Amino acid sequence: MITIIEALSKLKPNAKWNWRGDDYEGLEWLDQNQTKPTEQEILDKQSELQTEYNNNQYQRDRKAEYPPLEEQLDYIYHNGVDAWKTDIINPIKNKYPKQ
Repeated sequence: MITIIEALSKLKPNAKWNWRGDDYEGLEWLDQNQTKPTEQEILDKQSELQTEYNNNQYQRDRKAEYPPLEEQLDYIYHNGVDAWKTDIINPIKNKYPKQ
């Protein structure tokens, strides 16, 4: 779950603020260069980031199944790039297709 703090950090990068408590009322805006976002702007960004995270599940699934980089490079050295794609990469990509 994407947190409100993660959303705020993406929405207003490098802004200065403090957060106390669990709701928007706890947001103390300290930044002089960026305006304080509304609660709805933060919630919208949180929703956007959560959707992006959910839509990229295939990337996390693929990463978990790929062998360590050293093994992949060794495979390429001994068998070539085409064999590496055919034997290692494509089966995992087919198992976890891009959305």
